[in-house]
Amino acid sequence: MQRYPTKQIFVGNVLIGGDAPISIQSMTFSKTCDIDATKAQIDRLALAGADIVRVAVSDEKDAKALKSLKAVSPLPLVADIHFRYKFALIAAESVDCIRINPGNIGSKDRIKAVANACKERNIPIRIGVNGGSLEKEFESKYGPTPKGMVESALYNIKLLEDFDFTNIKVSLKASDVLRTMEAYRMLRPLVEYPFHLGVTEAGTLMHSTIKSSMALGGLLMEGIGDTMRCSITGELEEEIHLARKILQYSGRQKNGITLISCPTCGRIEVDLVSAVKEVEKKIAHITTPLQVSVMGCAVNALGEAKHADIAIAFGNKDGLIIKGGKILGKYKESEILEVFIKEVETLALERADAQSKGA
Repeated sequence: MQRYPTKQIFVGNVLIGGDAPISIQSMTFSKTCDIDATKAQIDRLALAGADIVRVAVSDEKDAKALKSLKAVSPLPLVADIHFRYKFALIAAESVDCIRINPGNIGSKDRIKAVANACKERNIPIRIGVNGGSLEKEFESKYGPTPKGMVESALYNIKLLEDFDFTNIKVSLKASDVLRTMEAYRMLRPLVEYPFHLGVTEAGTLMHSTIKSSMALGGLLMEGIGDTMRCSITGELEEEIHLARKILQYSGRQKNGITLISCPTCGRIEVDLVSAVKEVEKKIAHITTPLQVSVMGCAVNALGEAKHADIAIAFGNKDGLIIKGGKILGKYKESEILEVFIKEVETLALERADAQSKGA
């Protein structure tokens, strides 16, 4: 499905909305005032492929550290502000975007002050609605429901617009799939602003993979979403890797390897699990779009190989490498993976070269 048309905004040098690529965000967990530790985490995220990073501003030390952090950050910075609007005023002097939770930022005057500070420096505000912390008026009327989340978002969008501020993006996060999806679906036709997608407090890698794949992947396939974060209680890089795969398999990002492997059965004669892990590890650096198939027997492999760019069909102590639907050769089990990985890398280079010449 075509993406919903939205207004475009900039977070630093990253264009968000419209036909811009869907950007991937994450968040550091160090104390922001610890410049060295936070810079190290941002560097890890940049290396993993993040486009934007958010940092917590918990106290005045964090707020005042943002200027120094901005000077060394390879990624645009979003300052995450809760409760203390004055920290947003300090942050606006340095960062590329301010995120506020309308459920806890305070009065209209405080929000107006933040809007004026951001407008003066031409930086956007992310209205970060959270299903678990709605304003009292919406919580009491609707409960922590998609309707309550949407009404909160609409109220705060109107508030910023009344302050002549329209440099906005919106997030509507709940901790479960259904509320998250329904809130984004409900709000999408009502506003023109870009959406930041996420399931909040999604849990460990397994739980977040399921929740994020269902909610974010589903919304992306419906044409909803302009930037995203896969929240994981775990290593920073895992968020980026998961987000990239969701973009790839939802059809919103064409780069990277699509790895196909069978679930194993009694027909296989090799340690397929180890073989797939080795292939996945050795080709993880490839960004050229390729379909790579690793199959444990001829039953599945022959069919898959016709559609894969390159494939292995394991047999008994040997296997076939099939490229472009044609058998490239038969190799011993002890050598086939090394040959296969070299062929994948060669094919990726050929495709990349052809694409650059075509461009």
